[in-house]
Amino acid sequence: MRDEPFLHLRSAGTSLVLDRSGSGLPRVVHWGEDLGELSQDALAALALATVPQIASNNVDVVVPVGLLPEHSAGWLGTPGLTGHRAGADFSTAFTVTSFHVAGRTVTAVAEDVTAELELRLEVELTDSGLVGQRATVTSRAAAEAAPFTLSGVLLTLPVPERATELLDMTGRHLRERTPQRHAFTIGTHLRENRKGRTGTDAATVHVAGEPGFGFRAGEVWGLHVAWSGNHRSLAERTHAGEALLGGGELLLAGEIALGSGESYTTPWVYGSYGRRGLDELAGRFHGHLRARAGHPHTPRPVTLNVWEAVYFNHDLGKLKELADIAAEVGAERFVLDDGWFRGRRDDHAGLGDWYVDEGVWPDGLHPLAEHVRGLGVEFGLWVEPEMVNPNSDLARSHPEWILATGDRLPPESRHQQVLDLGHPEAYAYILERLDAIVSEYSLTYLKWDHNRDLVEAGHSPTGQAGVHAQTAAVYRLLDELRARHPGLEIESCSSGGGRVDLGILERTDRVWTSDCIDALERQQIQRWTGLLLPPELMGSHVGAPEAHTTGRTHGLAFRAGTALFGHFGMEWDLTRAGEEDRAALREWIDLYKELRGLLHSGEVVRGDHPDPALWVHGVVAQDRSRAVYALVQVATSVVSPPGRVRLPGLDPAADYRVAPLAPGDRRRGPASTALAWWSEGVTLPGRALDAVGVRAPVQFPERLVLVEAVRV
Repeated sequence: MRDEPFLHLRSAGTSLVLDRSGSGLPRVVHWGEDLGELSQDALAALALATVPQIASNNVDVVVPVGLLPEHSAGWLGTPGLTGHRAGADFSTAFTVTSFHVAGRTVTAVAEDVTAELELRLEVELTDSGLVGQRATVTSRAAAEAAPFTLSGVLLTLPVPERATELLDMTGRHLRERTPQRHAFTIGTHLRENRKGRTGTDAATVHVAGEPGFGFRAGEVWGLHVAWSGNHRSLAERTHAGEALLGGGELLLAGEIALGSGESYTTPWVYGSYGRRGLDELAGRFHGHLRARAGHPHTPRPVTLNVWEAVYFNHDLGKLKELADIAAEVGAERFVLDDGWFRGRRDDHAGLGDWYVDEGVWPDGLHPLAEHVRGLGVEFGLWVEPEMVNPNSDLARSHPEWILATGDRLPPESRHQQVLDLGHPEAYAYILERLDAIVSEYSLTYLKWDHNRDLVEAGHSPTGQAGVHAQTAAVYRLLDELRARHPGLEIESCSSGGGRVDLGILERTDRVWTSDCIDALERQQIQRWTGLLLPPELMGSHVGAPEAHTTGRTHGLAFRAGTALFGHFGMEWDLTRAGEEDRAALREWIDLYKELRGLLHSGEVVRGDHPDPALWVHGVVAQDRSRAVYALVQVATSVVSPPGRVRLPGLDPAADYRVAPLAPGDRRRGPASTALAWWSEGVTLPGRALDAVGVRAPVQFPERLVLVEAVRV
């Protein structure tokens, strides 16, 4: 295979055909639907059949578009590598010097003798059918030569002409991952994130597809940058008809200057393909995550987080009472949120002083931790290690540890600044404090928060841009803490869902999907977060009847039924919940415990229902023996009664018994008669349930019901 000009990698319904003929960087002939077994002659014919003519007023050669596009080859779109060495070597021309293939992993090493750069390009096709790419750039100049200032590395994948529509995400605090769609026209659709974290408005997955693609229909191609700092992704179409998706880290001016022998390695950039819509594309990300050795494989514990129950008012008696009630309804993990450390009576002070506040906790956290564990419940703690309040002992002692540029501080956000973990002493201090706290209290869980964007994030005393170094330091910090405490689980929280990416998830066990736990908002936030993450990685909690962040009031069934399709938890002052609510909550928790094995291993499906007021989503077991669906009335419909809803993902040749699933079987809506099939259920083939479906019940808005399909 080493000398063959074409490589055909195949996995899980995806083909990646690479052309490695000539001396240039590998080019993608095809990325998409599995082409089956093809000989070298057939692959050569496929490549030949795609060669374009040379049109008027263009360069006099066919322009090859490599995985890292080069200006020197005639590519006039966004170049794959940008930078310079003292103003020269701004354009690269790499020649491949070695090429290695191991299974479905390809490594190409290339050099540019003029620019004195080496490029190592890694490409893999994972078991789930994701295409992963990563590059390493090394300066091979002499020690006395000027450093090579690297401005960016963009790794790309081509998409076909029929991909004429784009989808990506935007959002804000409390409303993350809001979809936006538009035509894929000629030009560059560029999404840049300069917030120093993934961002609540991150593109998440940049998707190109056939017009009108949905969850269950239409070909789609998507790209994700697995990085938790500044990053960019783009969809680009040229006047010559080339179209591609690309992504990588967004480097600030001067962040990477490569001296002799020094290297820079990009984040992994992942591409996912769906022959039949977004569910298939998402399923490849889910499968990749679930196949990792470090993926959480134990049952995801029911969690009580006390933030919206007590806020900063830490009272041992109240917290014990909360723990007692939570244990009674079925909680398995108790998380003490913000407010436990020195000076932290509100959000104006204390960050950085990671010692238990002796005034609030004279005996430390031991009385609470011991009480919680005595109930058979895990004990976890909230931290925000990357941040510091100016009003803290740490900031007063080490003002030079704050990320800043020149003699000025960035504007505060949430009354805090960012601790510069690029300082070895600052890094060592935070690692020591976290290690000591986890050790003293035998913690099994940390909720790791990050509550502000990075503004003018300079490293002292040089003032050099420090976002890249900060992101790398956070990764090292997480890795080291996990190495010291192998049983420790960590949740990635960043003003809610502001750090959701596959880079942070290499070293954490779930994300806090949003600070908003209003069930209506969460329906959308979780729907689109699911384009990247499976349910077990999305923290989803039952809040109080009146949502803290929106003022909306929802019934327990809607709140719990929404939380069911994630990593289930509670964030509610249960001391104010009546016996009826507690009993109902216990029913939902019992259902979650029964279903979590299915929900956290099965295939996530979402129906393309024509009524935007009625959403259908669910999870189908891997062997397709069972499925659970939610029929969600997110608004009032123009038509009433509603029409039929299709139940996707089932075995078309098998028969299924379909019936409402308690406690999500309680319908409320303006109907004068019962739904004909509801009380006794109905048995139908999977093919009929997907093609025709069942009649949805009449519901008031902002309510849901559950439907179960069991193979008979």
